[in-house]
Amino acid sequence: MTETRTLSDKIWLVLKGLAMGAANKVPGVSGGMVAFVAGFYEEFIYSLQKVNGTAFKLLINGRFASFWRYINGRFLGLLILGMVISYFSVSKLLDYLLVHFELYVWSSFFGMIIGSIYYVGKDFGKWNRKYLGYLIIGAVIGISISFLEPAKQNDQLWFVFFCGIIGVSGMTLPGLSGSFILILLGNYVLLLVDSVNALYDTIADFFRWDFTFMDDPLRINLLVVLAVFAIGSLTGLVSLSHFLGYLLKRYKQATFAVIIGFITGSLGVVWPWKNTLYEEDAIGNILLDANGQEIVTGYSRYWPSEFSFDTLLAIFFIIVGVLIVLSLDWYQKKTTP
Repeated sequence: MTETRTLSDKIWLVLKGLAMGAANKVPGVSGGMVAFVAGFYEEFIYSLQKVNGTAFKLLINGRFASFWRYINGRFLGLLILGMVISYFSVSKLLDYLLVHFELYVWSSFFGMIIGSIYYVGKDFGKWNRKYLGYLIIGAVIGISISFLEPAKQNDQLWFVFFCGIIGVSGMTLPGLSGSFILILLGNYVLLLVDSVNALYDTIADFFRWDFTFMDDPLRINLLVVLAVFAIGSLTGLVSLSHFLGYLLKRYKQATFAVIIGFITGSLGVVWPWKNTLYEEDAIGNILLDANGQEIVTGYSRYWPSEFSFDTLLAIFFIIVGVLIVLSLDWYQKKTTP
């Protein structure tokens, strides 16, 4: 890994961070899959792996330049910058598109995952029974996760910390959607909608020099929840990267086979034709969160019964999704000497 990057490289890294952040917020899509398909997954994992005892010694001793080089800081910093920007921009756009054009958004993601399976699998090398077995294990786990029943919301801080560790898995495990895991744990709305909106509102209040939110116990609680979730996410990101770095060094082919299986299994989560399930009270009224948004608890999938215009357009967007990913392969071949 090198710290020498051109301006275009830096811009591309921020854009890749944008894509990772946006993907990780959408249930069924994995930020790690973006890294995997875009070709910087191993550098991402190995850079995170450098956040260790040696890095903290350099930091504590005031050797900031050495610390920055040691953790491949320019690479990680630009990616994280893109992710942060994403949560306040691209992810907002995705929220809008999912509300107004849900079928077409899911169709695009479905196509992108199909393209990703080809993109990742084409350079795998020789398949044998052992690697096919690992692939099947990954696919079965991915499919099984997609059919689990969601839990109820839980804002206890120990559980929020646990959600941070588990939810960040989408950043490091391609095909395993961190946001979908949070839906299963019951805390997707709390951690990726309500808490993020509370932070956004707080920043806006700071710029207006308005500190009345300090007297709002709900806002303060959401900010505390978000802080604990962030600490849990950082803990999970570092610990998972060490584990995956170990696997990639010693069992690279087997690890990649399981990852391809995960990606294949995640197709069930992003299946375009599905109905959204909402949390309801005892008499069937849909419950709302603190921001007046309907609380999503999962999805029920179905096959399209007829080839309507919407169905044909959804198939078109599946093809577009496939082509978007394959265009990365074509671009890479064109630019590689």
